[in-house]
Amino acid sequence: MHINDFDYNLPEELIAQHPADQRDESRLMVIDRNTGELAHKHFYDILEYLNPGDCLVMNNSKVLPARLFGVKESTGAKVEFLLIKRLEGDTWETMVRPGKRLHPGDRVSFGDGALMAEIIEHSEGGTRIVKFEYEGVFLELLEQLGKIPLPPYIERESGAEDKDRYQTVYCKEEGSVAAPTAGLHFTEDLLRRAEEKGIKLAYVTLHVGIGTFRPVKCETIEEHKMHFEEYHIDEKNADIINETKRAGGRIISVGTTSTRTMESAAAEDGTLIPGEGSTGIFIYPGYRFKVVDCLITNFHLPKSTLLMLVSALYNRENIISAYNEAVAQNYRFFSYGDAMFIV
Repeated sequence: MHINDFDYNLPEELIAQHPADQRDESRLMVIDRNTGELAHKHFYDILEYLNPGDCLVMNNSKVLPARLFGVKESTGAKVEFLLIKRLEGDTWETMVRPGKRLHPGDRVSFGDGALMAEIIEHSEGGTRIVKFEYEGVFLELLEQLGKIPLPPYIERESGAEDKDRYQTVYCKEEGSVAAPTAGLHFTEDLLRRAEEKGIKLAYVTLHVGIGTFRPVKCETIEEHKMHFEEYHIDEKNADIINETKRAGGRIISVGTTSTRTMESAAAEDGTLIPGEGSTGIFIYPGYRFKVVDCLITNFHLPKSTLLMLVSALYNRENIISAYNEAVAQNYRFFSYGDAMFIV
């Protein structure tokens, strides 16, 4: 398939720069795959479309305040780090800017020396391997010194509101550099009411990497290679999902990251296998889903792997048509934007 098959026209003003006033007040487009009908709702209406015995599966990864601003020790030049992935101990793969000024052996100071970093080596894709030195607890220092790494299409600096609103209310496991954004619409009250209705809640963990923002550069999408991300599913939550399937309930994936996690960890018969792993699964039209029945997701970038995944669950023509309808109806797009529910 050609990359242009997943293109659509998006006016820049529809890219959400701030979250909705309340999480569940964002808009919700509901797509019925059986009838092809679209409904325009708000996210708090989603319980109307969930049935007792269904299971919502959510990614409980927490976004790290992974953006650090410091100075090069030898020159005092300003430097920006974006932590991508913890490798071992205090060693991280990191994006650095300006990269040309930082070489193996160079040291960078953050917070007047409260946190120090040494460049160990260059790595693939222009990143650096960096070793940190500090006293105390690294994640506590990161909370003090770091900023939430908002996506590049949000054209402002992260602020106080983002520390709360760029996290899901159920986030738990630290490790992502981008939010699993479909979950941003849920409130604690909405989840409580879902449970009261007889809907099961299950959690998986996939730490979202910076690769989620990297464009597809191949004209033929089958040639694209996905980035790898770490995931974990414990036995308790795997059992909840498997029991739902056996009982005939629907597995409703909250977001593309939950989808990729479950589909990566599933046996051919759809049984979810608990454990840890690394996945580079690329889901595009023609893929046969083993676990996921329905999907709650945001509106994604043109020509992105996320749009391809959504198209695989329904079909490309109808998804592009729905996106064009969302543009006509002035939906808000991307991380802080509105949501879609494919049933």
